[in-house]
Amino acid sequence: MAPRILLDATAVPADRGGLGRYVDGLLGALHAQGADLAVACQRADEERYEDLVPGARVVAGPATLAHRATRLAWEQSGLPHVAERVAADVIHLPTYTMPVSAVLPTVVTIHDVTLFAEPEPHDPVRTSYVRSATRTAARRATRLIAPSRATRDELVRVLGADPAHIDVAYHGVDHQIFHRPSEAEIKHLSDRLGLHGHPYVAYLGALEPRKNVPNLIRGWVEACQDRPDAPALVLAGSGGWDDEVDAALATVPLDLRVLRPGYLSWSSLPGYFGGALVVAHPSRGEGFGLPVLEAMSCGAPVLTTRRGSLPEVGGDAVAYTEPAPSDIAAALSTLIDDPSLRTDLADAAHTRSQRFSWSASAKAHLASYERAVEASR
Repeated sequence: MAPRILLDATAVPADRGGLGRYVDGLLGALHAQGADLAVACQRADEERYEDLVPGARVVAGPATLAHRATRLAWEQSGLPHVAERVAADVIHLPTYTMPVSAVLPTVVTIHDVTLFAEPEPHDPVRTSYVRSATRTAARRATRLIAPSRATRDELVRVLGADPAHIDVAYHGVDHQIFHRPSEAEIKHLSDRLGLHGHPYVAYLGALEPRKNVPNLIRGWVEACQDRPDAPALVLAGSGGWDDEVDAALATVPLDLRVLRPGYLSWSSLPGYFGGALVVAHPSRGEGFGLPVLEAMSCGAPVLTTRRGSLPEVGGDAVAYTEPAPSDIAAALSTLIDDPSLRTDLADAAHTRSQRFSWSASAKAHLASYERAVEASR
């Protein structure tokens, strides 16, 4: 008999972001495969999950779960009671925390361990908490899920986690949402950004230190400052905390254009990615690299690094650079100057993206849940 899975979606932020795309994609695929599901969520998401997984037991927590500290406290005390109410056999925590008093088998997804290598200088309290919670999950969870082999290997190296207790489950991509865009979709997004057909280099993600955005800015300036019709740089995403970004932006010459449109809706992302001259994601470390895969699915030429999991995602279908500004500049110049190379990369990226699906990810998750339940017997 298949286990009843309680997935804790209370950590999903209002703007969805990478965690929201992971949880939503996974739940939809688990439901399609007939999994016995229950979902704990914030009240604002109750209707969303009832629609996404019809027939599942959806339990909304108290309104105060919108506050992070309250949610973490509720996870320790309230989530085990929800698991009892819905008669769950296993609890899945889709991000590093877990209820330490849970009597049921628990599966915890650890997306990355980058805070161990690059602490957040502006928020040492959060860094300390995340490290502690990650160590606890690595030690106490019945099973761990890593989104890549690179992340699994880092869990073993950094935390001494038992590799026999770690399952690798790649993220998927919704190929209906992230598709090759039409000319109308590209034009709509370009006009919305005020570019009106002007070429641009695209970035999507948080402005946090490991994303290497300051070096992207510097590399783009070096590659474009002497070009008569230089592409703009568009830094899209929902904020962040890298103080160096503003310092790097202050050095941009007046004749170059940088746009910071903030959050972009899912429906606009095909036009954003697919309409870009290059999608640049020169990160110093990723647990998976979902924006890279989503850009590939939209048929975009992608420039990234060989750090962490990114080669597992990009394979030979993307261009690579080292994270330094001069290396980024050289790689961008090559791509800007070679339309046929961009076309070849775009085609290869779209083809490779078809290997990744939420259906395959759900199968790997189901196997992990079953191993967790079997281990507790």
